Amino acid sequence: MALSGMRGLSVFISDIRNCPNKEQERLRVDKELGNVRTRFKNEKLPNQFRENSHSPFLPPLVIFLIAVWIVVFLLLSCHLLHAIDELPYLVEKELGLTHYEKKKYVWKMLYIYMLGYDVDFGHMEAVSLISAPKYPEKQVGYIVTACLLNENHDFLRLAINTVRNDIIGRNETFQCLALTMVGNIGGREFAESLAPDVQKLIISSSCRPLVRKKAALCLLRLYRKNPDVVNVDGWADRMAQLLDERDLGVLTSSMSLLVALVSNNHEAYWSSLPKCVKILERLARNQDVPQEYTYYGIPSPWLQVKTMRALQYFPTIEDPNTRRSLFEVLQRILMGTDVVKNVNKNNASHAVLFEALALVMHLDAEKEMMSQCVALLGKFIAVREPNIRYLGLENMTRMLMVTDVQDIIKRHQAQIITSLKDPDIRRALDLLYGMCDVSNAKDIVEEILQYLSTAEFAMREELSLKAAILAEKFAPDLSWYVDVILQLIDKAGDFVSDDIWFRVVQFVTNNEDLQPYAAVKVKEYLDKPAIHETMVKVSAYILGEFGHLLSRRPGCGPKELFNIIHDKLPTVSTSTIPILLSTYAKILMHTQPPDPELQNQIWAIFSKYESCIDVEIQQRAAEYFALSRKGAALMDILAEMPKFPERQSSLIKKAEDAEVDTAEQSAIKLRTQQQMSNALVVTDQRPANGTPLVGQLSLVKVPSMTNNTDVNSADQGLTPENGALTTVDPPQPSADLLGDLLGPLAIEGPPTAIQSQQNIVSGLEGDHAVEATAIVPVDEPQNSVQPIGNIAERFHALCLKDSGVLYEDPHIQIGIKAEWRMYHGRLVLFLGNKNTTPLVSVQAIILPPSHLKIELSLVPETIPPRAQVQCPLEVVNLRPSRDVAVLDFSYKFGNNVANVKLRLPAVLNKFLQPISVSAEEFFPQWRSLSGPPLKLQEVVRGVKPLLLMEMANLFNSFRLIVCPGLDPNPNNLVASTTFFSESTQAMLCLVRIETDPADRTQLRVTIASGDPTLTFELKEFIKEQLVSIPSVPTAPRASPGQAPPAPPVAQPTSSAAALSDPGALLAGLL
Repeated sequence: MALSGMRGLSVFISDIRNCPNKEQERLRVDKELGNVRTRFKNEKLPNQFRENSHSPFLPPLVIFLIAVWIVVFLLLSCHLLHAIDELPYLVEKELGLTHYEKKKYVWKMLYIYMLGYDVDFGHMEAVSLISAPKYPEKQVGYIVTACLLNENHDFLRLAINTVRNDIIGRNETFQCLALTMVGNIGGREFAESLAPDVQKLIISSSCRPLVRKKAALCLLRLYRKNPDVVNVDGWADRMAQLLDERDLGVLTSSMSLLVALVSNNHEAYWSSLPKCVKILERLARNQDVPQEYTYYGIPSPWLQVKTMRALQYFPTIEDPNTRRSLFEVLQRILMGTDVVKNVNKNNASHAVLFEALALVMHLDAEKEMMSQCVALLGKFIAVREPNIRYLGLENMTRMLMVTDVQDIIKRHQAQIITSLKDPDIRRALDLLYGMCDVSNAKDIVEEILQYLSTAEFAMREELSLKAAILAEKFAPDLSWYVDVILQLIDKAGDFVSDDIWFRVVQFVTNNEDLQPYAAVKVKEYLDKPAIHETMVKVSAYILGEFGHLLSRRPGCGPKELFNIIHDKLPTVSTSTIPILLSTYAKILMHTQPPDPELQNQIWAIFSKYESCIDVEIQQRAAEYFALSRKGAALMDILAEMPKFPERQSSLIKKAEDAEVDTAEQSAIKLRTQQQMSNALVVTDQRPANGTPLVGQLSLVKVPSMTNNTDVNSADQGLTPENGALTTVDPPQPSADLLGDLLGPLAIEGPPTAIQSQQNIVSGLEGDHAVEATAIVPVDEPQNSVQPIGNIAERFHALCLKDSGVLYEDPHIQIGIKAEWRMYHGRLVLFLGNKNTTPLVSVQAIILPPSHLKIELSLVPETIPPRAQVQCPLEVVNLRPSRDVAVLDFSYKFGNNVANVKLRLPAVLNKFLQPISVSAEEFFPQWRSLSGPPLKLQEVVRGVKPLLLMEMANLFNSFRLIVCPGLDPNPNNLVASTTFFSESTQAMLCLVRIETDPADRTQLRVTIASGDPTLTFELKEFIKEQLVSIPSVPTAPRASPGQAPPAPPVAQPTSSAAALSDPGALLAGLL
């Protein structure tokens, strides 16, 4: 701000700075505001007019003469429109303040506003200066207007025409002033009126780079306020041309605009993708980069970051040359980044590096590059500088979402644990929590427990919760889990919620082998002189229920247990006394024969608390006192608590509800609202979100996908249909025991489920068997959004791994992360809004098959911009089946309506747990499962040609572990696994694959298990994975006189219950 010639403004600023206190400053500001207000209000005429203001005729006469002079000036002007804009300025020049006074007072207003005081007048004077013909007045008008007024102020409408004239004019200085003000204020009216002119400036070859750079940033602000100002069809080619600009200033501004454009619609800007890669190549090689854009030896780090961020909005890069060039640039960035002593250079290089890491994760690079990224982050977390280490931990936490890098991250576990000693441990704790599994759970939980004693109080609750969750999820045995929870309560009892000790009580109650061990451990803690009240609660409960199991141990009789528990009674609050009273009653019940002394002591306690003011304590004491006098009947009344039903862990649910997605901070508020939503059981109930399934349904015909065999083929009898069960000749006697045990079996037929399938097919067939039928809702909304990528390929990929993208389109990305334990599964759907506007009318309906019980939490109807919400999904496998659940998902974005039906990867192999068996364990099981329906065999043709090692890896991906050395034939494979369901519990499954080295397209599969349905379903599942199913050809039109081709046969579902199960029918057809 140039203050030369403005002595009054300089004096005012000096007075403000010299004020001794805030009160004096306020008095000086109020005085100056009053002076400015008076000058603006009263000095509307020159001094000579005010001196003669006593004459009633002079002012009107003078005003009339001035008006005539102005009209004559306007008529003689060649630029009539510009003259109209200058009319307020000319009037105020003749009737108001001088240039010096107006500038001085407007500057004072701005300075007072910057001090934090309200300035509610003088806005018109500031706006009127915009139309001044000279630069000093125009500069003051633009600056003060941009600072004092917002986009909805009415006075801005008076200046729109003047601003437009400055933008389309030839004066570059005025253009920059106008573009700066419009970019700062924005507003829908400015966007609608000025956007076309701003776009012309960007692509104009006659404008200087300074003006074009400001025009690009101005258009970015207008686009954020009103996206309709940019026509996608006409602007895509222009955007690609802008990326050829050699001036890095214009290029950086244009890249900021491109990031905003592709975030809303990347499909229209595919032509810009190779240009972005070329820009990165140019910067990485430091070609044609001016010195003024080189920051500490790094070529334009701002442009590099923005370019890589723009590339992350494109789902994939199809062109192999472009992809190779991009990975070469990323490789150069990864190799050339290191930690140096210069802080500014570190900041710039790390900004580029971390954006490159994000791009590598987005593009799903090769495992080698992922390993290199993890190794680089390992160097960062080993640096002493806490900020650099914090960034390394944060980005390594994001790397956990990438598959196949968890094992690499585990190599840095020791260094990550060391980071727990930092002042801020949140990132290290999140990383340890994410990388924990069965192999390293003990080490991580023990480190957390060790750190818990010295941690800050603000972190202890989170530490306690995560330690309890990790101990529950990855406990190698339940005794270790009990030890961890008791240590947790002992070290941080104030921060251990009731859910934690409730959970350990459930585990102890439901596992009889664990009960004596838990009783011994809690007694050891009770022997301590001082323990936390939560420890008293859990110890009293466990000893009351299972203390009698220790009666034969020395010092563990009923009287001893009563004494150590009763010693803690004076130290507990009223909330714990009811638990102790229940424990006393249980001890009294288990004391057989009754001990009179102990009985009198306990009765005295009951009698004492019968008059307690607390209603709960009073009622328990009175009832226990009365019940304890019933003698032998007390055994039946106070019997041992039954086992708790299996249900979702409240600890894990609490952790997922409270989890903060660091990459999407905007979802915090919405996720907090989701914490209160109740889980709804979808099976046989109303859907979790949206309209109920019971509504208007109709039968529509869909093409069959199962059989394309011509029944009129001449060699049909010679070549059996692929997948059909064939009768195999009995084996010849052999002296080899292994050959006998693993030899072929005579297959008489499939299990009884096959007949029910045939009944279903016969029930669905009508007069025309050309097409099968499926049940779908009527008036389904038409889908106007095309998906990105192949939905079927994404589903099959998720069948082999537990995290990934299930569905993606230009507006939303649906990711999934799953955990499977026995016959329970927990899936989390990640619904990510990719746009800057919200997605509305979001609905998610689960169509479960009959063998799965599914619970889906409430899905929000609106997903905020750039936010990600999580929807937990609980799955329970009731019985073996290959049917899949279907997610019916829909949403609205503007006028676009999207509705997709997605198969959820809760498939058969998810409930398998690989188990390696030895020859001593395998052969007795194989021999005991003799013949169908427990052992089924089938010759499968049309198999994908695979080497034996490739097939073994394929089986391992299905959670079937190959057991080498069991089959004497080196061309055969033997595998084993355990299947879990609520009906079968843990069921061992044995698999034998016999291959022919001369013909890899056929093999013989033998499956054995203790459940007929499981045997059949597993055989069909393995066959589906091995067989390459051709696409259904289009049936040729029959010529006259020629019989039409035989219709295909509909594929039956795997259960008779599927006839009344729309989800199973739809899933089978999908």
